Amino acid sequence: MDRFSLYRSLARPADTRVLYFIADGIGGLPRGPGGKTELEMATTPTFDRLANEGSTGLVTPVAPGIAPGSGPAHLALFGFDPLQTRVGRGVLAALGVDFDLKPGDIAARINFCTLDNDGKVTDRRAGRIGSELGALLAESLDGIDLGFGIDCIVRHVKEYRACVVFRGEGLEGNVTDTDPQDTGVEPLAPKALDPVADTTAALASEFVVKAGELLSDEKVANGVLLRGFDKYVPLPSFAELYGVKPAAVAAYPMYRGVARAVGMTVFASEDTIESCVGLTQTAMEGHDFIFVHFKSTDSRGEDGDFDGKAEQIELADQTLAELLELNFDVVMVTGDHSTPATYRAHSWHPVPVLIRGPHCRANARQDGFGETSCITGALGSLRSMDVLPLVLAHAGRLGKYGA
Repeated sequence: MDRFSLYRSLARPADTRVLYFIADGIGGLPRGPGGKTELEMATTPTFDRLANEGSTGLVTPVAPGIAPGSGPAHLALFGFDPLQTRVGRGVLAALGVDFDLKPGDIAARINFCTLDNDGKVTDRRAGRIGSELGALLAESLDGIDLGFGIDCIVRHVKEYRACVVFRGEGLEGNVTDTDPQDTGVEPLAPKALDPVADTTAALASEFVVKAGELLSDEKVANGVLLRGFDKYVPLPSFAELYGVKPAAVAAYPMYRGVARAVGMTVFASEDTIESCVGLTQTAMEGHDFIFVHFKSTDSRGEDGDFDGKAEQIELADQTLAELLELNFDVVMVTGDHSTPATYRAHSWHPVPVLIRGPHCRANARQDGFGETSCITGALGSLRSMDVLPLVLAHAGRLGKYGA
């Protein structure tokens, strides 16, 4: 019996409500040996209280030593094996803006970028142009005629980010990125990783050329970089697998996309506590499992801003304090991955996790919620994909296996 068959067979109804709170990139590293991480430096009375009321541990998102992307890291926390279930960034971007993807569509994420006179990348994010300009540029690229009898659909995502969808017969998504992940070099040519993706690679090449022609008069956003090609194949739904009514509250399109990919009802919040809490309360009217995403902990880590990340962790703690007023029966807190400010990127380091509910095995008394204290927590070391079944069990939603 596979995991999903097991969950389906054991899922049972219960009058319990679950809060699944993910502070993106919350895990970190100290500035130096013997120091404290961003989470340990932050003042987090809500996290600390829950850690002492419940059980804690450390989770590995994918596998030891592997730094995960946001997509697989979230899918793991939703119970999917991230090594077996792959959803490309382009598909998540399209779903995140509520685009009606069809099975077989190919999607890729677009970064508007700045190219010099030699065609080399000088800014991979086009000076972080605002959403107003980004939306206009995306609209100008929508519907480019690429030939092959294929539709080319472009939608704006946020700021300098957009997505392109190729729709037609016989397309496959196994194509390399054009983003070189560096400046001072030319964009890469898209390449098919197997012969069946040759048409998609040709479409991507033509799109890059024609987009460059249309954007040639722009001062900063005069080119495009493509990432995360993938073919849309619908996943099993969260509700079907686990017997809950799931909803997501998220401000950033990427995370709304990964929630939609597993069939959650999505509430698009603004990036404020008031919006997050208000929409969570609204979501609870028809749902009993609420995934809440908090983004800025990750952003400050990628910026290398140690103190700024600690401040955002404190804001996450304040957000959670208000969410708890809505009376959830089981609360889970973790991050999808670590983003240490000293590393300035997603890393492979295990992430603190806590579960607070009526049937938790108590920790030894902890010195708050942090990387060091969670080493000795009652949950021990576990994989991200094992967090969800533990939460469902604490909520009384998994029955007994076997006689």
